[in-house]
Amino acid sequence: MPLNDQQRARLEKLRELRQLGIDPYPPRSTRTVTAADAIARFTALEAHLGGEPDPTPVTVAGRVMSIRDMGRTVFSHIRDGSGAIQLYLRRELLGDEQLSWFKRYVDLNDFLEADGHLFRTRTGEVTVQVSAVRLLSKALNPPPDKWHGLTDVETRYRQRYVDLLSNPETRDVFLTRARIVRAIRRFLDERGFLEVETPTLQPIYGGAAARPFTTYYHALDQTFYLRISDELYLKRLIVGGYDRVYEICKDFRNEGIDARHNPEFTMLEFYAAYTDYFDIMQLCEELIMYAAQEALGSLSLPWGADTIDLTPPWTRMTLRDALLQYTGIDYLAVPDQPSLYRQARELGADVRPDTVWPRILDELLKTFVRPHLVQPTFVYDYPVALSPLAKRKPEDPRLVERFQLFMGGLELANAYTELNDPLDQLYRFLEQARDRARGDEEAMPIDEDFIHALMYGMPPTGGFGLGIDRLVMLFTNRPTIREVILFPQLRSKPEPLGLVDDLQPYLDLVPGAQGSAVGADPPTGSTSA
Repeated sequence: MPLNDQQRARLEKLRELRQLGIDPYPPRSTRTVTAADAIARFTALEAHLGGEPDPTPVTVAGRVMSIRDMGRTVFSHIRDGSGAIQLYLRRELLGDEQLSWFKRYVDLNDFLEADGHLFRTRTGEVTVQVSAVRLLSKALNPPPDKWHGLTDVETRYRQRYVDLLSNPETRDVFLTRARIVRAIRRFLDERGFLEVETPTLQPIYGGAAARPFTTYYHALDQTFYLRISDELYLKRLIVGGYDRVYEICKDFRNEGIDARHNPEFTMLEFYAAYTDYFDIMQLCEELIMYAAQEALGSLSLPWGADTIDLTPPWTRMTLRDALLQYTGIDYLAVPDQPSLYRQARELGADVRPDTVWPRILDELLKTFVRPHLVQPTFVYDYPVALSPLAKRKPEDPRLVERFQLFMGGLELANAYTELNDPLDQLYRFLEQARDRARGDEEAMPIDEDFIHALMYGMPPTGGFGLGIDRLVMLFTNRPTIREVILFPQLRSKPEPLGLVDDLQPYLDLVPGAQGSAVGADPPTGSTSA
């Protein structure tokens, strides 16, 4: 992709600025006030100024978003992280030389700082009457089309920095995401939970049904795995004596990419001793309502053509009832794989003949039940074979005390009364091993150290996992997970941008680089890493 005419013109301006002795990338700014604070400050003082500019000088700084050249006067808007403010550059105040310099060398996307006094224009806009202006960073790329912004979806994901600077709604999504995460932390901290950190690289992966990413740890001469969950480590901390722990972390699952799945994603998991899955159900409801109020100020979420109402109480139904309602299958009456496979295929489920029984059941849930669960719905009481880490129901040992939360047709959260019987846990791991031998690549391996931890004793405990990315999707009404991840994974493009060759002729503009050959051997006596 060769440099275009605008990029070459900006590079030539860069050359001229260097020749004039002006550093186009100075090391610091002298900004005294943000754009938002400047506007708020003037608005608060305006009644006492009698229509005159504020006599106290300010220095503002930001990216140039607009330039309107009116001859003796130029109006420009700059934007910082707080918002935008207008600059008023007048020949009588700046002088011919500075105004001409501005017109010649300043382009859209450049970063500037401006000294001056605040006043309100006849059109009612708080503005800086500029007395001096300085370049902070010369942009070599022009902004996207100012009327249409950056609209190509793939480019928006690959070059999120351009998406953010040109699309205010994208910035709003990630501001909302930050508010959601802050609210979740505050909610848990106020209820006595301790935030902890557990390993990302694990010698044995576990805590979920998923295929891991594998890497090699050279210092230990051992294969390690990127975690698929932090569950087993957090439960070790409950064994170790902490009553309430949580972690907001990245998990990695080597699976497909679609509107709901990204191989790298953010999860909240928390564990609370002396609670069960009904306690966690209540806590989950309170947590999500709290986050919605803090981040959005509302319990009503627009979601496509629907509106999700978070007002409690939320719907609760057993998995058995949910499947009966939407598929007509009573899974407790078909405990063998061939019968369940046959009925699933008759419904049109996409399952192979060798799919193990729990995976068929999971596919029925995903395909025929989940799309109907738009309003918040807890589906609870799952079969043991589908839940290797959850505690059995005392009244029916075929089932475990587990729930999943569905909303907007998405699986949002998963929770258990945690299995704390080390012998039962070993039995479940062995069942997983048998499923793995029958072709289930997502079945968990046996973690003997976790069994050993349970042998020290773990109190009755409720555990919970929440997909942060999917929660943000719901709160911001975004239909795909890539819209709420700043830098989602994409297949690498076969062709590079081509900037290396195109920019090399301009490397003489780098201070101290004149006369040196890029890539040359270091001079005698120097060291290199």
